[in-house]
Amino acid sequence: MTDDISVLLVDDQELFREGVRVIIDAQDGMAVVGSVGDGLEAVRVVDELQPDVVLMDIRMPEMDGVEATRQIFLPERVARRAKPVRVVVLTTFNLDDRAATAIRHGASGFLLKDTTPLQLRDAIRTVHAGNAVLAPQDLSTLLDGNLRPRTPPPPPFLSLTDKEREVFAAVARGRSNTEIAALVFASESTVKTHVGAILRKLELRDRVQIVVFAHEHGLIS
Repeated sequence: MTDDISVLLVDDQELFREGVRVIIDAQDGMAVVGSVGDGLEAVRVVDELQPDVVLMDIRMPEMDGVEATRQIFLPERVARRAKPVRVVVLTTFNLDDRAATAIRHGASGFLLKDTTPLQLRDAIRTVHAGNAVLAPQDLSTLLDGNLRPRTPPPPPFLSLTDKEREVFAAVARGRSNTEIAALVFASESTVKTHVGAILRKLELRDRVQIVVFAHEHGLIS
């Protein structure tokens, strides 16, 4: 089906990739469109196939998942794409500092390699919708562990309206559009409009990047 979520697998262990392929291809609404063994090849194949979701091993020879993620989200590459690409990094370590760096480069979160098939399926659907596969609290814990000094928010943040700042704070805390609509006394469609304006003004890709932005500039406690 053309509406299937297309997935690219990136891992240096072929046996692991084939096991994940079987799991994903057994799910309704998603399909593996490519499988590669290193980050360098991953960057090339993302440019070629433009998958919806990339499952990216964090530790690989030649080019690791952190650098591959950085290159995938270089502005000139993003500008050439007809649709967003989401990256989920795979690691054997919880709260991996490399995962934190990959998230700063544009990944939508991370999964442990021993995750269940159900969790994997749900994670793919979650990031395809533009959300993180980590709760905002866990994401903040991960970013705190990868120490980096807070910096003042850049000038574009000051251009947000009062309502947009209210929505920004709610998104940064992981609220859904339904929850935000109740908080700010607006319709869900209005909230979506505000989120779109925030992403555009701050030049962010998705809601995950709002969480990262808020954390790095000390805008949430």
